[in-house]
Amino acid sequence: MNPEFIIGIDLGTTNSIVAFTEAEISDDQKLDDRIPEIKVLDIPQIISDGVVDNRSILPSFIYLPANHEIPDSGMELPWNLENNTIVGEFARERGAEVPQRIISSSKSWLCNVLIDRNKPVLPWDSPEDIAKMSPVESSSLILKHIRDVWNHLMASENESRKIEHQEIFLTVPASFDAVARELTLKAARQAGLSNVTLLEEPQAAFYSWIEASKNQWRKKVKKGDRVLVCDVGGGTSDFSLIHVTEENGDLVLERVAVGDHLLVGGDNMDLALAYSIANKMADSGTRLDSWQMRGLVHSCRKAKEKVLSDPATEEMPVTILGRGSSLIGGTIKSSISKHEIEHSIIDGFFPACEITSVPTKTQKIGLAEAGLSYESDPAVSRHLAKFINHQRNDIDDSIALPTAVLFNGGVMKSDKVRNHIIQMIDSWGANDGSEPIRAINSDDFDFDLAVARGAAYYGLALRGRGVRIRGGLGRFYYIGIAASMPAVPGMPVPVKALCVASFGMEEGTNINLKNREFVLAVGEPVRFEFLGSSTRKKDVAGEIVEDWQDEIEEITSMETTLDGESGQFVRVTIEIKVTEIGTLELWCVSVKDDQSGQDDQSGQDEKSGENNQKWKLEFNVREQD
Repeated sequence: MNPEFIIGIDLGTTNSIVAFTEAEISDDQKLDDRIPEIKVLDIPQIISDGVVDNRSILPSFIYLPANHEIPDSGMELPWNLENNTIVGEFARERGAEVPQRIISSSKSWLCNVLIDRNKPVLPWDSPEDIAKMSPVESSSLILKHIRDVWNHLMASENESRKIEHQEIFLTVPASFDAVARELTLKAARQAGLSNVTLLEEPQAAFYSWIEASKNQWRKKVKKGDRVLVCDVGGGTSDFSLIHVTEENGDLVLERVAVGDHLLVGGDNMDLALAYSIANKMADSGTRLDSWQMRGLVHSCRKAKEKVLSDPATEEMPVTILGRGSSLIGGTIKSSISKHEIEHSIIDGFFPACEITSVPTKTQKIGLAEAGLSYESDPAVSRHLAKFINHQRNDIDDSIALPTAVLFNGGVMKSDKVRNHIIQMIDSWGANDGSEPIRAINSDDFDFDLAVARGAAYYGLALRGRGVRIRGGLGRFYYIGIAASMPAVPGMPVPVKALCVASFGMEEGTNINLKNREFVLAVGEPVRFEFLGSSTRKKDVAGEIVEDWQDEIEEITSMETTLDGESGQFVRVTIEIKVTEIGTLELWCVSVKDDQSGQDDQSGQDEKSGENNQKWKLEFNVREQD
């Protein structure tokens, strides 16, 4: 069944948005360069007890009510009269009052390698009598709400219009590793969404900018431009660099760099604002406990979003539920001004720094609470400086500063924040004659809806109705190879890094390293180390790096026992495939079978056998507990 719609879903840390467009192109549309209109889906959701209304944004919050806390009629949805969990606006508002029953930032938990993301652990640190969900399950529940909304609104009278039959593009941070991407797909499958392709959020934002610019985008960038996409979302900060080149007289876009995964964003800013207010209250003799602090963080988030979205708002009230007999009236009231919010964001998260600055590393405490692994240095500006400092000109190896910047993310609604970042980047090139960097955000660029709209545009671009950014893998990937050398007492066997995928390799790429042979241990437990680098620039698949400690980092490892005779070593070559979701398949093919022509390229038998000795390693394997 051919899809009737292309759907872009921004499964955000704070908010989720759905955009869609027609998949089929009419004969009239084929005669010009116009693309089908991209629309944003209004999502019905519970906004207060018993009230359902449409919103263009679905807050990514889940509330788990206690028995009889809310009447059954208060949780009914038009498509589910027996609903017992709340997703969306009311979940966010109610969670500010009862924070131990709210699940938030599910997306950030998907990339937390310190927990089993398939086990029920959310709400984190909540009482044992509260039922919990896994990060995968909670992400799936948000997507399930989106699925039910679409089918209720768009497919109630037409089975072919169900979302299960449409082409879906689901966005993830560019810095999400293979495991987090696979878990995102797992959440989508659990929600009943099967025809799903992942797209990096900074690219989606750039696609939205192209779509918003109509046919004028070529007048806003020029050959040789290096466009920095600075995307600061609710849970992560993502940097991507897009080069503008020229082929056959037409401009070509190529994504050439992706930053490291940074768990710092709007959540951190909300917490900073909450502590600022809590400190003021403490100075006046009112101290807040951990329960109240959770509610205060949610209140600060609402205040921040309101102030940044409405330039006319100068101050917002903040209310915290009171606890204990010493509090009068049951609530504590305070306020926060636009000036306080903007300066807290700029001074705390975008402090001025030099291009040579690097994130500050603090000495770690031996024991720490389990939870999200936030960046130790919240200064996004220093992470940005590190990212740009690694970008080099081919001619003289000097720093290749960006010439333009596209901002995305709710915090970037503030003119003051954007201008501050522009001035800081300009200062990095003040002594080398660089032209002032320019922001290319258009007036009709929507910081809230851009990623979802861009994902829908990407679906059109794949069908030839838009401009594509050349992308592929966002970093270099390697697998550890034990060196062949005599055993030395007290000295572990050195591990070299074999490059198995270079930056920019496109989905569907296949590489066969027939000119290199390796020895594969089968029949006993072995460990495979997967490595990555966002700083090395010239490695190619098949190249072995001996001294890699400073530029290549360990990503994950897998322990397994490959089928075969115990203690046997098999000579193999390696075949590499980049899958449609950007993950890696590494096939170890026995040299004997490869030479005899018995190698089964179908991959139906992924283990050893009489006539088919192949072993497959997947980069998105389940991590070792």
